[in-house]
Amino acid sequence: MQKDANVTLVYSTDIGRIAPEKEALDAPIGDGIVRIHKDSKGRKGKGVSIIKGLGLDEKELKALAQKLKKQCGCGGTVKEFTIEVQTDNREQLKTLLEKLNYQVKLAGG
Repeated sequence: MQKDANVTLVYSTDIGRIAPEKEALDAPIGDGIVRIHKDSKGRKGKGVSIIKGLGLDEKELKALAQKLKKQCGCGGTVKEFTIEVQTDNREQLKTLLEKLNYQVKLAGG
């Protein structure tokens, strides 16, 4: 029996539903400058700081996000190679990232 390249297994009686394999995404390469944006769209006026341009993989981003959230005393998440921290205090984030030897700029309003 030949395998057809266009046919994929969806369900097996042995293990149940088969999940498609996720492709590992590479971190986008930036210019070496970390930018901290301020955003409040879609959040009912609550401001968040979005950190872009770190150039780290998912595991390292989650660890850095955890450290920043703990230092700021707030929540946050990692989405699409950016860190969202639920605080308007971008100056504090800037000083924390500069202590970790990142070149940081404040971007946006």
